[in-house]
Amino acid sequence: MKRVSVVRVGLLVGVLGFAVWSLAGAQNLEVPAGFDISVFAEGLGGVRTLEVGPDGLLYAVRSRDGTIHRLDPAGNGGSEEIVDGLNRPYGLAFSDGWMYVGERHRIVRFRAPAYSTPEVVVPDLPTGGSHWTREIEFGSDGMLYVSVGSSCNICEERDPRRAAVTRYRPDGSDETIVAEGLRNSAGLAVHPATGTLWVSQNERDMLGDDLPVEEINILSDGTHFGWPYCHGQGETNPEYRDRAAYCRDTTPPALSIQAHSAPLGMAFYTGEQFPAEYRGDLFVALHGSWNRSERTGYKLIRVRVENDRPVSYEDFATGWLSGRRVTGRPVYPVVGPDGSLFLSDDEGGRIYRIRWTGPGE
Repeated sequence: MKRVSVVRVGLLVGVLGFAVWSLAGAQNLEVPAGFDISVFAEGLGGVRTLEVGPDGLLYAVRSRDGTIHRLDPAGNGGSEEIVDGLNRPYGLAFSDGWMYVGERHRIVRFRAPAYSTPEVVVPDLPTGGSHWTREIEFGSDGMLYVSVGSSCNICEERDPRRAAVTRYRPDGSDETIVAEGLRNSAGLAVHPATGTLWVSQNERDMLGDDLPVEEINILSDGTHFGWPYCHGQGETNPEYRDRAAYCRDTTPPALSIQAHSAPLGMAFYTGEQFPAEYRGDLFVALHGSWNRSERTGYKLIRVRVENDRPVSYEDFATGWLSGRRVTGRPVYPVVGPDGSLFLSDDEGGRIYRIRWTGPGE
């Protein structure tokens, strides 16, 4: 096992009603007044998906290295490598004593606590193209949901599992396509009250700075969200103008987000460490734009949820983008055992912790 040494540097100060973490002069991160953001762990280049295991420990996927690390949320940020040799792992989920991992070409699972020999659950996921993340989540029905992105910016796919979310039994049997027209959904989360599955959606490029919007979608069996024929509220893509009638019947987004923000990991806030008004809201990491004249994203947003629907969003943690200078790219939030929020940054190789430190309610 390899251990990563962690060094924390910085000064916590108050500026304009925000808590600001200054990391060796490299970045100034802002969170709402009453909150504190700090570096929990670093030296984890390419860290992406975070999950809390049934043992209460924090598990982190390093996609480029093909490894999974384990950290103690109550510890000093040191990590141990528990799995290596994976093919661009991304999705991570726990169920019935198993740890499931979404590799680029398959889904495997490891028996806890040894995590020694992988058992292949889904052997033949489609590969190729630029969207390699394979996000996974267990639904309220106990079934395994797998998201596979498109192979292209805009095209008709041959494999129906691309640009779709597919459902399996935990052993990989009974493959069923649940929802289609999802160009690249790299975040899945189960609503804590309704049990519905929510997904983030990276929409197409090359339609200008502000089209099409990114999306938060709520899935149900048989839904189609438009791609490649449509985007947004049923608007037809210029490559498929003959599909206008079809687009009128596709499912619109539950919430629209600024185009090219690249929403990835999502987590409903189910803890009690934050004030009560945050409970049940959704946190979404915006990885950041590349196809835009002015950069956007590179932050964590809070999606306000009312009557089990997303109604608006606002910045929650920012500062990784200054002008055109990028010092980090948020990927995946997760609620820790103590109710604090952990957030990965694959560009900076860090995991941050966000806590409420304001007055009691």
